Amino acid sequence: QVQLVESGGGLVQAGGSLRLSCAASGRTFSGYAMGWFRQAPGKERVFVASITSTDGKTYYTDSSKGRFTISRDNAKNTVYLQMNSLKPEDTAVYYCAARSGGLTPFQYQYDYWGQGTQVTVSS
Repeated sequence: QVQLVESGGGLVQAGGSLRLSCAASGRTFSGYAMGWFRQAPGKERVFVASITSTDGKTYYTDSSKGRFTISRDNAKNTVYLQMNSLKPEDTAVYYCAARSGGLTPFQYQYDYWGQGTQVTVSS
């Protein structure tokens, strides 16, 4: 089992930045690829970014590429999502997830999920 706890969400004005963190506990964190997803009000949860377990390869959606950066610190068992130039349409609950495999944008391929952290971007 892997337990994931997100933090760092909040209210920010458009154009601002936030850094989300996801702390993992349980099994060896470095053995899991990690992903960030988000769910806007009234919409389905969608993929944002992912990072491999050890070599740091990343994968982004077109909407997050260039503005968001996913990173991880295996010594701290933590994955991050740095979000810059935030827009009101980035408002959502952000979830981190873990899987014992490679990069993938597909939710069903992730094994563990956090409870989410709310990000609200005001115009």
